[in-house]
Parts: sequence; structure tokens; C-alpha cells
Amino acid sequence: MLVVTRYRVPPADAVPFRDRARRALEVLAARPGWRGGHVGRAADDPELWVVSSEWENVGSYRRALSSYEAKLEAVPLLSLAIDEPTAFEIVATVDDTGASVRAADADEVGLGEAAAPVVPTDFDR
Repeated sequence: MLVVTRYRVPPADAVPFRDRARRALEVLAARPGWRGGHVGRAADDPELWVVSSEWENVGSYRRALSSYEAKLEAVPLLSLAIDEPTAFEIVATVDDTGASVRAADADEVGLGEAAAPVVPTDFDR
């Protein structure tokens, strides 16, 4: 699961925002299911910032937000985000070799079920 929150940050608040966002990610990174995260600023619009994180699943993300530390550090930051959808299902991933690291049948076959080398998904139709 990918979580992307965007923020409008005045230039005078850039350094405190960066530090606050980094601290929020550090708190979330200590929670089970965390895969990684970033704080970024738009190259063409220095007032537009993004905080992204990747999670094993939606449950991991929701449980992380319910922790005491997250309620102190991350949730107040998230409440300042631009009001738009923030949680995304990852439907394709490409690693540094150029190959997808997501199983072709990930949408069709669960753990413990039989799988084939290639199983078409709704994206292939």
C-alpha cells in the first residue's frame, strides 16, 4: 500500500516542516508493516511538499496510526495535508532491473493457493 500526502508550505516554514515530516516518518518506520518513506518538495513549486510511505498492507498502516507515538507525531501532520485521496493500492512495481516485482497473479491468487506462471488480470484485458 502506498500513502501519499501533499502539503502547501510557505517558504518560511520549509525547514520546520521538513523536520516535522521526517520525525513523523521515523515514528511510523518503527511500526510493523513499514516498507519505506520519503519527504520531498516539488522542483517546480517549492511550496508544494509530499510525504509518502509504503506499507505491507492497509491494516499495517491503520495500526501504525493508532499507536501513541503516531498520534503525537504523525497524525497532527497528516491533518494539515491537502484534502484529497491519500491511500493507493500498488498495482505495478518495477525494480532497478526494469522487471516488475509484483506477481502477475497477485490480484487473483492468495497465499497458499495454486498459481500459474502467468495469470491475466483486469489490466491485461
